[in-house]
Amino acid sequence: MTGLTKYLRPEVIQRIAPLELRARRIVEGFIAGLHRSPYQGFSVEFAQHREYVPGDDIRHIDWRVYGRADRYYVKQYEEETNLKTHILLDVSGSMAYPEHSETGRMTKFEYASCVAASLAYLLMVQQDAAGLVLFDHEIREQIPPTAQKARIRSLIEAIDRARPGGTTGVKVLFAHLAERIRRRGMVVIVSDLLTSPEDVIDGLRRFRYGGHEILVLQVLDHDEIHFPFPDNTLFEGMERPGQQLLTDPQSLRQSYRQALERFVTGIRGACVDYRIDYALISTRDPLDVALSAFLAQRMRTIK
Repeated sequence: MTGLTKYLRPEVIQRIAPLELRARRIVEGFIAGLHRSPYQGFSVEFAQHREYVPGDDIRHIDWRVYGRADRYYVKQYEEETNLKTHILLDVSGSMAYPEHSETGRMTKFEYASCVAASLAYLLMVQQDAAGLVLFDHEIREQIPPTAQKARIRSLIEAIDRARPGGTTGVKVLFAHLAERIRRRGMVVIVSDLLTSPEDVIDGLRRFRYGGHEILVLQVLDHDEIHFPFPDNTLFEGMERPGQQLLTDPQSLRQSYRQALERFVTGIRGACVDYRIDYALISTRDPLDVALSAFLAQRMRTIK
């Protein structure tokens, strides 16, 4: 598969196309949701230059800068859009599970990437702006929000370049991002959230204090949810090289699942308290079904 068809799957796009991803509340003075501002279609304030990438509108190339630098740069503007969404995609080591799997089974990162790419595409079709942040314990790559559908290729290429690795660290990272994202909008977090639940909750709280609307999609593998291992198994730490544990899974299954339930319940409960939309998704769930169900449920609660 090419990067586009690998992460932006036709069956998923077809399923979610009739749905919407709207904001519940007023965002920075514009009417929330799909209602456009009266300034739609043009930019009002120059922001910065960035290097040209294929898919950019050549009308925005700054030829004066090209004459000085002999490289193509485009002008970026503050877009007058009613919604800017930052999609935070986890690229930590645990997202690479399962490292060795049967043909056709997606890793958590591959599954989460499809979710992120599909939501970005849906937002751009709505003429809202979508951006991407790839993170583990720090920002690995960041693409500013844009409403230009041609830019979806650049976003997906960034995902395709990413290789899961490193530790998960969200407390400081989310606080840092909350300070950098100054214009209130929507933040979508796609991650397994396998780190300290207190750190996750503290990070989500910082985003909410910034006035952002938050969506949390926790992606876990079927193995992590059901712990189906039948025989003695050697477990290896994916974010801590060299960490190993040989154990009898059958003797641990009940306590493991209870611990996981406490973990998920704690995060889900915090999301309810802070009015954050939350969904737990298994990589065994068909992508189109899981994503359309989440969006449809959200639309019902907004209306």
